[in-house]
Amino acid sequence: MRKIFLTLLAVSMAAGAMAQQWTPLYNGKNLNGWKKLNGNTEFRIDGDAITGISKLGEPNVFLATEKRYGDFILEFEFKADDGLNSGVQFRSQSKKEYNNGRVHGYQYEIDTAPRAWSAGVYDEATPRLWLYPLTYNQPARTAYKNNEWNRARIEAIGGSIRTWLNGVECASFLDDVYAEGFIALQVHGIGRDAQLDGKTISWRDIRICTEDLARWITPENRAVPQINLIANTISPREEAEGWKLLWDGQTTEGWRGARLDAFPEKGWNIENGVLSVEKSDGGESTNGGDIITTRTFRNFTLKVDFYYTKGANSGIKYFVQPDMNRGEGSAIGCEYQILDDNVHPDAQLGVNGNRKLGSLYDLIPAFEVAEAYLRPSTFNTAMIVVRGAHVEHWLNGVKLVEYERGTQQWNALVDYSKYRDWPNFGNHAEGHILLQDHGDAVSFRNVKILEGGCGCATCGCEGECRCGASGAAGASAGCPMGGAAACKMGAGAHGAGHAHRAGHNM
Repeated sequence: MRKIFLTLLAVSMAAGAMAQQWTPLYNGKNLNGWKKLNGNTEFRIDGDAITGISKLGEPNVFLATEKRYGDFILEFEFKADDGLNSGVQFRSQSKKEYNNGRVHGYQYEIDTAPRAWSAGVYDEATPRLWLYPLTYNQPARTAYKNNEWNRARIEAIGGSIRTWLNGVECASFLDDVYAEGFIALQVHGIGRDAQLDGKTISWRDIRICTEDLARWITPENRAVPQINLIANTISPREEAEGWKLLWDGQTTEGWRGARLDAFPEKGWNIENGVLSVEKSDGGESTNGGDIITTRTFRNFTLKVDFYYTKGANSGIKYFVQPDMNRGEGSAIGCEYQILDDNVHPDAQLGVNGNRKLGSLYDLIPAFEVAEAYLRPSTFNTAMIVVRGAHVEHWLNGVKLVEYERGTQQWNALVDYSKYRDWPNFGNHAEGHILLQDHGDAVSFRNVKILEGGCGCATCGCEGECRCGASGAAGASAGCPMGGAAACKMGAGAHGAGHAHRAGHNM
């Protein structure tokens, strides 16, 4: 009997040693280990839960851990009254030199609105705004349960950030901005909306694991798109999918002047991983001139981070035929417009806004007001998807433009535009990719491309898509990664493009 007892004890101790080690962040009795930041909103103890109560006139207020955390797995449950917007900060900061201590950093979104972006990730109180909106992962928008307790999970390990909601993986991205920081519970400001006064958001079973993380991380789920926010890099997932840097972040290799055999000797500069066109007179190609890729492209998904200065005008062109225009002005091709809509006069020209940011310049206006999805004063991500005749423009994960080339409608549209005198405009099977010199200071980085295959960046496959997508019609399914009709990301005709960032105030 003694031998059996000792054997059972040994098995029990071994199992205990193998169990994941969780540390509770709330002791169920008081708020020891927590401190309030940025306001006077009430956080009260409700038995096994902490409850925040919205209050008229209060800003975003946070209950933050006194301890800071780097790599961890965090789990918690939350329940929010309808109408409230909230979140849980992680790896977050509060520094006097930054907006007098304004809390900023990663936020696990809690979204009770119909937009349903809960478990997306937002960069609170910084110009970067949304890092992973759920337009990237449409099926995850159904995970949130209104007026019920929801179970959340965050895995923050090195540069990899992943989130779950009720067992559904929602966000996955790579970033190198915040290595460590505190965890905080947010009660979002409600302004003067009396209908939201006194509504509550509660959290319970808040626990963290910081040891032996490699053993407990969740295996990668390739059906969940991973976004790489680390500039001028190709992640292991991207490499497996077939992505390549179109600009290496350091040299001019792979690029030349649109009217030159080499890269321009003036008008462009490379510094700290950023490729910039310099300010000149505001004219088209009157300084260094446009630059184009040294080779042409046919079917592709192109991503480009861009930053424009106040009042700037520029563009990203594709299907460019550099020999078509040997006179003054820019090389000819379809253009993803880059423009400061609030300052540059071109925003008021054209037809129905077809010269504004994200539009197919002078041809098709953006579905949505692109400014609503713009990250002010920092880099934004343009994405252009080309699958045969089908083309899309995206901005920061939201689709803005969708069209078919080579149709009767397309040709009529061209005939009514400034491109009517250029033969076969927009119908060429392939062409160069161009970054425009329009005489204004604009910067580019993280220029990468995925060519060929079915067009689904989830698996980057050739022919039949391994993730369930197939056929060139995929782009019209609204897959934010350029996927095909059956793409398991489930994006609709316009993604979630009509959903605005209501409730988050900078």
